[in-house]
Order: sequence, then structure tokens, then C-alpha cells
Amino acid sequence: MIPHSRPTIEADDIRAAVEVLQSRQLAQGGMVERFERGMAAHFGLSGGVAVTSGTAALEVALRAMGIGPGDDVILPSYVCAAPLLAIQRVGAIPRVVDIELDSFNIDPVAAQQAVTSKTKALIVPHLFGLPADLTALERLGLPIIEDCAQTLGATEQGRPVGSIGLMTVCSFYATKLLCAGEGGMVLSRDETLLEKARRLREYDETPSLYPSSTNLKLTELQAAIGLAQLGRLPTFLERRNALALDYYSRLNTIDLVPPHVPDGRTHSYYRFVVRLPNLAESVEELNAIIARFEGRGIHCRKPVFRALHHYLELDGFPSTEEAERTALSLPLFPALTDEETAQILVALQEEWP
Repeated sequence: MIPHSRPTIEADDIRAAVEVLQSRQLAQGGMVERFERGMAAHFGLSGGVAVTSGTAALEVALRAMGIGPGDDVILPSYVCAAPLLAIQRVGAIPRVVDIELDSFNIDPVAAQQAVTSKTKALIVPHLFGLPADLTALERLGLPIIEDCAQTLGATEQGRPVGSIGLMTVCSFYATKLLCAGEGGMVLSRDETLLEKARRLREYDETPSLYPSSTNLKLTELQAAIGLAQLGRLPTFLERRNALALDYYSRLNTIDLVPPHVPDGRTHSYYRFVVRLPNLAESVEELNAIIARFEGRGIHCRKPVFRALHHYLELDGFPSTEEAERTALSLPLFPALTDEETAQILVALQEEWP
């Protein structure tokens, strides 16, 4: 079976892990600090605060910004549950909005319509490797948390994604662009926010305590793997782009809608998500196609398991609902071999002759 994702683990990663194990320094230490500096340099930001997961990073970012009960936070419906759960955990109110179907990212017009006097922040996930329309979103005048869990190395109007918002969060889960097994990070150019994030991450040996302080520290082992992966990120992105070009070339002859890259933006192809425009009635049609690909030994997936407005029992998200019915994520990761790519392309051609 060709998996939907497979981590790229090479000699550098193994060597880094072994060196940490041999050092006997496993808890947060110098390697974590090096990883934080490396990620901050990647984005051109002042610093980073490594934590246990991308979800934890979202919660820490919200708390560092002072967001809590009575505050509204805007986010798109078509995204994983992590941003919603982070907002709910700090006691704020999630205001989910629709997406732009061609980019799968938050719709700036819908976001603007959701702004009230209680709105304190806007969480902007850059979905599947494509930056959201940050230029339009900045005009709303709200503090932006950029969620770069799926997008590193891409640009919007020449600006690196992750360098634009007030705060940036990353994930280093096993299937992400940088794999450390698990982990996340909060980054910013605001030193006051970074210091608040550090005090929320840990409580030992601090002169005073935040009531929300807890233990969210990353391990040296995860940081070492993440740092090794960061050094190879340009190579990873180059391979992802080459695989995407293979898909685009084949999709020219197939009745599918490939990923759209608007002018002024670049794509890092965390996922290669196509739309099947003829699937307009039921998600069961999409599930049947996924099952047929599995029968061919290829694991495709729905790119978002369940849109957030369903959890909140809300109506009125037409673009999100169409994405749920028609979007299909094809395997794309640096370790995908040329032989596996050829097998996928043959299956696409046979499924849609």
C-alpha cells in the first residue's frame, strides 16, 4: 500500500537522535534552544518557544495574547479541530467562517462580516501548503495568528509565510513538513509575547506563577530530529514541488480541478488536493472513490475529516460543504518514490480516462 504520508527519516535524523541519547540530556535543554533559534531564523522572527504539539502552541499563543472568556476569535470552518479546541480551552468564543473554494483558505470577506467589538484575534491556517490571502486579511486590523502547521517555505506577495502575523504557530507531528514525531512552536517578533509564552510553557524556577502555567516542554530528542529536518527543508520542498509538477502534467488530461495558486503566492505542497466537480450530491461518492484507490494499493484521504461548523451545529457554509463533498488528497511526500508516483498517475488515468 502506498501511504498517504510517510515521514522522511534519514541518516542525519538518526545520528541526531543517537547523539542526544548518548548525552543522557533528554529533557528540555540546549538542543531545544537551538531548534527555537533555527525556526525563528527561518521566519525572520525574534524567537520561538517550543512546546509539546501544534495544538498546545495555539493555546499558548492565545493565552499569551490575553485572550479568554468574553472574547471572540475568528477562524475558518474547513480545518482540523485543533484551532477550535484551543479557542474553547481558553474560554473564548469561536466564530467560524466559510472558505474560498479555489484556495481552501479562509474567505477574507466572510471574516470581515464576522468581526464584532468582541473580536480579539484571527487564526489563519495556511491550508495544504498554500498561503491564505494575508494582504486582504491584514486590512481587517485584527491581530493575526498564522497557523503554519501545513505551510513552510511558501510566500505571499513576496513575504515568507509565518513572518507576517503577530504570532506564528508550527507543528512537528509525524506527517508534517518537518517531522519530529510530535511537537510544536510559538514564534513572534514581540519579545513580551514570547516571554509570556515561556512562562505558560513551564513553571519551575520562576519568580512568579501564571495560573495557566503548565508543563508543555519539548524534549531534546524531538528538538534534535526537528533541527536535522530543518536543515533539509529546502530539499524537501524541492522534491514536493517536483512531485506536484508530475501531478499537474497528468491532470491536464483529466476532468479534475488541481490546486490553484493565485498570483503573488507560492505553494509548498504539503498536500496535493484536487477537486472532483462532478461529485455534488453526497460525500458517499467521495468515500467510494477513496475505497477504489485503496483497492489499487493507494491510500488517498479526505483532506479535512470534519468541518468545524458541523461540530458546532451551524449552517451556511456552502464553499466548505462543497470542499467536503469534492476534495481528495493524493499521496505527496518527499519519500514518495518515482515508481510509486507512476503507479498513482496510472490509477488516476484509469479512474478518469
